[in-house]
Amino acid sequence: MNRIAAASALAALTIAASPVCAQEAKPSTEEGFSLLEEGAKIILRSLMDEVEPALKDMHKQFGEAVGEMGPALQKLAEMIGDVRNYEPPEMLPNGDIILRRKTPLVPAPPEPGPNGEIDL
Repeated sequence: MNRIAAASALAALTIAASPVCAQEAKPSTEEGFSLLEEGAKIILRSLMDEVEPALKDMHKQFGEAVGEMGPALQKLAEMIGDVRNYEPPEMLPNGDIILRRKTPLVPAPPEPGPNGEIDL
């Protein structure tokens, strides 16, 4: 439905711009860009008008849940770091979800104790 509204708005702008271009012997580039800019604004406004009610409903439904989960999500984000370091999540048959690193972390070498001994 959104694409239909955008296409019809673009078609209306094209038709409206036709008489302006037909009257001039040489249409200016600035006027063309101005018409394109106005057309883009109209399309974006119409899309926002259609999407706004759905966004408000979604915020009502999930706003409280996201607020309660905020601290846990923040902690998870700190643990994971950059998401690009991981493969896509994998769900096991038992329902567990695994996040595998693309390149495994190399464990830090053990630090020697006070006498230079290394615990294994």
